[in-house]
Amino acid sequence: MVATWPEPVERVSSYLREAGAEARIHEFPEGTPTAADAAAAVGCGVERIVKSLVLVCDGRPVVALVPGDRRGDTSKIGAAVGASSVRVAKAIEVEEATGFAPGAVAPFPLPKVEDVLMDSDLFRHELVWAGAGSPHHIVGIAPGELARVAQARPLDVVIDETYDSTRPKES
Repeated sequence: MVATWPEPVERVSSYLREAGAEARIHEFPEGTPTAADAAAAVGCGVERIVKSLVLVCDGRPVVALVPGDRRGDTSKIGAAVGASSVRVAKAIEVEEATGFAPGAVAPFPLPKVEDVLMDSDLFRHELVWAGAGSPHHIVGIAPGELARVAQARPLDVVIDETYDSTRPKES
């Protein structure tokens, strides 16, 4: 019996095959809904997890790929795409723009997104892990290959300090 993946994961897998990408999709039944969960499942540091942030810049969807231990800087992202108005996309906007549910956004294929930005810090690693279309699937891929298949522009798009997403916020 051959198990089938959910449609969004199949879409990611097909895109990778067609692009001739060197990447491998992994399934984790326990799920990888957060960067910390994904890092624990894979056995790597959270800085090697790629978060796909979806923003609306002057009414256009933009995706920023950032390390799991960093936060996207909306000022830097807006400047990179020449936008004066930048905000985080609402859940419905995420799905409409990417075809993926919030929390399961893969960095490709993104036919309705013209600008994909990739934080330069991700290139420090031999292998990074990105969402693959569901909260249970992630793809291991070299940063250069990720930039190529996502058609991402590398630059600094994060707030300077790191953060721990598992710690409660201070009041």
